Parts: sequence; structure tokens; C-alpha cells
Amino acid sequence: MPATEWGWLVTPEELENWILQDDDHVLLVNKPALLVCHPSKNGPWSSLAGACREYLQSERSHLVSRLDRETSGIVLFAKHRLKSRHLQMALERRKVSKTYIAILEGELKEETLVDAPLGPDTQSIVHSKNTVRHDGRRQDAQTRYTPLYTNGRYTLAKVDPITGRKHQIRAHALHIGHHIVGDKLYGPDEGLFLDFIEDGWTEAIAKVLPINRHALHAYRMVFDLEDGPETYIAPLTQDLVDFCSQNLGLSTESLEEILQKL
Repeated sequence: MPATEWGWLVTPEELENWILQDDDHVLLVNKPALLVCHPSKNGPWSSLAGACREYLQSERSHLVSRLDRETSGIVLFAKHRLKSRHLQMALERRKVSKTYIAILEGELKEETLVDAPLGPDTQSIVHSKNTVRHDGRRQDAQTRYTPLYTNGRYTLAKVDPITGRKHQIRAHALHIGHHIVGDKLYGPDEGLFLDFIEDGWTEAIAKVLPINRHALHAYRMVFDLEDGPETYIAPLTQDLVDFCSQNLGLSTESLEEILQKL
């Protein structure tokens, strides 16, 4: 796994280990954290989309679902235009339900529906940051957080975004006082985000954040298609499994039992 400042160069062997489904219509990948989806200047093997096109030896694969660099989980490619059209139409018509798994700071005691519009955070030093707004430029946004397990310090939660706004899950988590563990932008100090861009992961940042990325994972997508529902699931990545073991006291077996009930 040759490292770069912003991730790594994917090897074919690594990619094969991340592939969950490979058939005539789709390629389903369990994306690890710290890997970008879109091609970069470092060549095709520096991004998931580039690596998958090299693996498939096809320029016709269509990226249906994508994730930001630090979020792990489901990334879906359609292998031909007809499948891409069906999946994209379902997304446009909001006939897709998404479920994320997040580790939140603090104890979330009960299911919480956040119904709060989001817009640019004009008070932030980071221009890309969003916040809850009730005036100016904003979009309606709703997110449901359901606690699955907590030890008081952290909460393992199921997250159902009802709308799909930029940074919605992270901004709403901050709004209810339970930011996502490891979040450099919506966590305890947004300056960490700029520090990370400037210097990468450092000992100073590690003293503040207990994990090197925000603990958010795209766990399940269900497409409501004319021929019936299609469900895609990506198991938690190993870094989150390890965090749950070390910080929540959840064994791998206990964690799997919790997730199987979703």
C-alpha cells in the first residue's frame, strides 16, 4: 500500500479485498477511509473510481454513489448505461433509503429526529462548512439518529438521512451536541481541519481526536426499483470495529449481533 500525503496508491490486491459484489450490472465496493472516490493527478490507482476502471478494464463504469474521503462504506458502480440510468433515476426521485453507522461523542439516550435547515456557516473560518440556519441561504434537512449502544462516553448510532444535504449528518450531529468522533471540521475545534490540510495527521491532532478520520460509515442502501427493491450492504471497516472494541467494549461478535438487527 504505497502511501501518499492524502491517502495511498491502491493495489489490485487491495481492491479485490474491498469488492463485495461483482456481477453483470454492478460493482459494489466497501471503500476504506482516507481514499478519495474521484480521479486525482496522482494517476488512476490513487482514487477508487480510477482503480475500479483499471480493474474492470472499462471506461463505461458509472459512479452511482460516492463518499467523501474520510467516510467509509458503500460505493456503487453501474457497469452499463441502462443500469446507471435506473439507479440514478431512483436517486433523483428519492426512492433510495440510506443507512449510516456513526460513533458519536457522549451519550445519545433516545432516538432523535433533527429537522433543521442547513446553509453556509458564515462565521466559520472554513468556507465549505455548513450549519443550521433559519435565515439567509438554506435548505430543509432532516436526519434521524438512533442509539444502538452507549457506554456514556461514546454512542454507536444508526443514522438515517431523510434528505441529502452537504455534510448533513455531521452538521446535525454537532447541532444536537453529539458530534461524530474524529471529525476535524464539525468536532471540538474546526481549526484541526486546517491544521490537517497543512500538516497531515500529527501528534498534536492525535491528542485531541481519538481516531484519524470521522467515524462515519455508509452501511446500507436500498433502491426502490420497478422490478423490486435492491439492497446493498457494506460491513463496518476494521478501524471502526477496532474502535468499538477498544473504546466501547464491544466484541466483534457483539457488534455483529447489533448490526444484524438493523
